[in-house]
Amino acid sequence: MTTVMNKQLDTITRRIIERSANSRQAYLQRMDEMRGDGPLRGGLSCSNLAHGFAACGEQDKQSLKLTEAANIGIVNAYNDMLSAHQPLGEFPDLIKRAAHAVGCTAQVAGGVPAMCDGVTQGTAGMELSLFSRDIIAGATAIALSHNMFDGALCLGVCDKIVPGLLIGALSFGHLPVIFAPAGPMTSGLSNKEKAAVRQLYAEGKVGREELLEAESQAYHGEGTCTFYGTANSNQMLMEVMGLHVPGAAFENPGTALREQLTVAAAERLCKITALGNAYTPMAKVVDEKCIVNAIVALLATGGSTNHAIHWIAVARTAGIIVDWQDFSELSAITPLIARVYPNGSADVNHFHAAGGTAFAIRTLLDNGLLHEDVTTVWGEGLRHYTREARLAQGRLSHVEGASASADTEVLRPADAPFAAEGGLRLLEGNLGRSVIKVSAVAAEHRVVEAPARVFSEQEELRAAFEAGELDCDVVAVVRFQGPRANGMPELHKLTPYLGVLQDRGHQVALVTDGRMSGASGKVPAAIHLSPEALEDGPIAKIRDGDVIRLDADSGALDALVPADEWRERSLSPRPGHHSDYGTGRELFAFMRRAVSGAEAGATVF
Repeated sequence: MTTVMNKQLDTITRRIIERSANSRQAYLQRMDEMRGDGPLRGGLSCSNLAHGFAACGEQDKQSLKLTEAANIGIVNAYNDMLSAHQPLGEFPDLIKRAAHAVGCTAQVAGGVPAMCDGVTQGTAGMELSLFSRDIIAGATAIALSHNMFDGALCLGVCDKIVPGLLIGALSFGHLPVIFAPAGPMTSGLSNKEKAAVRQLYAEGKVGREELLEAESQAYHGEGTCTFYGTANSNQMLMEVMGLHVPGAAFENPGTALREQLTVAAAERLCKITALGNAYTPMAKVVDEKCIVNAIVALLATGGSTNHAIHWIAVARTAGIIVDWQDFSELSAITPLIARVYPNGSADVNHFHAAGGTAFAIRTLLDNGLLHEDVTTVWGEGLRHYTREARLAQGRLSHVEGASASADTEVLRPADAPFAAEGGLRLLEGNLGRSVIKVSAVAAEHRVVEAPARVFSEQEELRAAFEAGELDCDVVAVVRFQGPRANGMPELHKLTPYLGVLQDRGHQVALVTDGRMSGASGKVPAAIHLSPEALEDGPIAKIRDGDVIRLDADSGALDALVPADEWRERSLSPRPGHHSDYGTGRELFAFMRRAVSGAEAGATVF
């Protein structure tokens, strides 16, 4: 069908294209120079090539010697501790068989680390989390650096893993690249019930045994956590960017359909290398329109605030410059079409059953809110991704996706949304620039004006809460949590305490130069505040008792201190009790020194 593109979407996209013209052209030129002629392994010396296939079977050795068939490099984030990545252990053998069936070969090019913010939340390990993204990007580049491969199949799911794989793969953008996820775990204890138990625990009304039982019922098997945090936002974005086999995002692990989606990824990758007639390099897929589509899909589905950092870094790797103003302006024209926890009570399995990615992409396309004229790994045009994956005689097929939502409490059409805008907004004022996610924040809580209580560690806030010192209107300021200070950990562990205060009828907000996580919820939180405290950001000027005004409606964030006094006020130094050692933190000191600010992607590249 013919649709009329939203004029503001077109304007924002054109602005990004113009802003990025020089850096994008330089990126494309580098990728073209890397392409070369024929299989890249054809340029290796005999000794190099012999090393590259020494452990292969005789049939694969012959194929690799002839340099006539594609060889696929598998970059795997497998480990068997994390539920989301545990299923990936079986994928390489499946992919190799699928490649052999179409006359190609596949090798595991390398592995990348995969850590879980759910395991490290509130611990020293979280200070490695954000930096793990750039480590993964580097590890992906190392895996592909052998020049043995005509395409790459990236296996990963969770928070920093997919952005890291993307950044690394984009540095090899002359290769076609497909992402193959493992899918979400089946539904367990509902997210609403889990959150209620967490809050009761924070108030001391239930013990650790009850809390652990609730958490175990929620996180109970293989696959991704079922709430709509960063991991599942990753999968929505991979789908709309055209880097998945259509329909791959939210099929559960271990099903016959999941297996065939992975087989199809391998088969399709073999067809789109430079050796065939459908060459589709990643550099062609990930362009300015693709990045805008990703941001729109994130906003339309109420996705993770972490991507206000990650996708800036991803875009810049491809020579595309976006900032929080772009996010905010796109949010203003993007309707909220999904209610998935923490923006609702449903989980991603309910979202998938209601119509999922196919319906979401269809309704956004039909309302002129996505660019349809893009290249995807499945072919030209995004309309491919409005079809749903099915099995036919044991093989993958695609059928026309739903034209209506099966559950309008979870997923709605773009012309009858839950809210008129996506809910991610830019805040500016005398405290700097930050973002806030308001899609789960009730209208009456979007403007908070209250005295500040300043903390330099999240543990200090917990202690103050337990001592009864925060039972009042309060803006909790948690600073020295930026990327240069300590790697910008998520502060999601503070959510139950702040939620309790809000439920008691107090005006409550959080202001921080740290992250809040993909599970940002009902408490208004100005996050990613830049410049950060350690970079002499104004957040370091705040004193206990200063009245802070957070106005998500007007986009303002200010300390209500007389301008002359504010200008002359000194910056508070970082308290000396924080340790940069232990749990491997000392190994990341060089990254803390080199990292860019949050709005530049918080990256060392």
